[in-house]
Amino acid sequence: MCIRDRYSFWRSLASFRVRIALKFKEQEFDVISTDLLSGDQFSPDFKTINPQSMVPSLILENGEVLCQSMALLEYLEEVYPDPPLMPQDALARVRVRALCMMTVADIHPLVVPRVRKYIIDEIGLDENELNRWIGNWTTLGLVAIETHITRTNPTGTYCEGNSVSLADLCIIPQVGAAKMFDVDLDPYPHLSRIFDTCMKLTEFYESRPQVQPDYPIDDT
Repeated sequence: MCIRDRYSFWRSLASFRVRIALKFKEQEFDVISTDLLSGDQFSPDFKTINPQSMVPSLILENGEVLCQSMALLEYLEEVYPDPPLMPQDALARVRVRALCMMTVADIHPLVVPRVRKYIIDEIGLDENELNRWIGNWTTLGLVAIETHITRTNPTGTYCEGNSVSLADLCIIPQVGAAKMFDVDLDPYPHLSRIFDTCMKLTEFYESRPQVQPDYPIDDT
């Protein structure tokens, strides 16, 4: 079943990881920008697409809507298995899934726009305190991932061996976000090396937030 539309936002890390997968799987689709900063995701029209008011969402040719980035990554891997983004070995697959979940379930949910907005509007933190919140959870997560890939993984060129996997698709956008929030990456030499290596690949480089069609243009 081919993909018809993709609801996305240039700055969304979840959208970023799915964009990379779609590039690897060579899938064509129409992009529908959903501005999370302006609140497009809360509109009645978008809620019919995704009641969670989140991106990304994929719409198939038959009209079925798919959501949740990890579910989308696994769907794309199962339906379009070439090139493979999961290793064949069972233990390696477990390691890849663990790295994915460290990112998408442990780090990312704590720094998404709706959480940042709640922290400012309801709890009353200022921007400096918010950045400390983001830096704290990002740092703890990156420490765990760096330790994991250096201690238990046969880390090679990428997060799991010498082939790109879903782990790279999840972790690289998070490292990019850490850079954006001025998190010091010197303590994570393996992650920094893998980030630089992945960004030399077209699929990663062309999926960067800064080159998306809805990236804001500075007219000044």
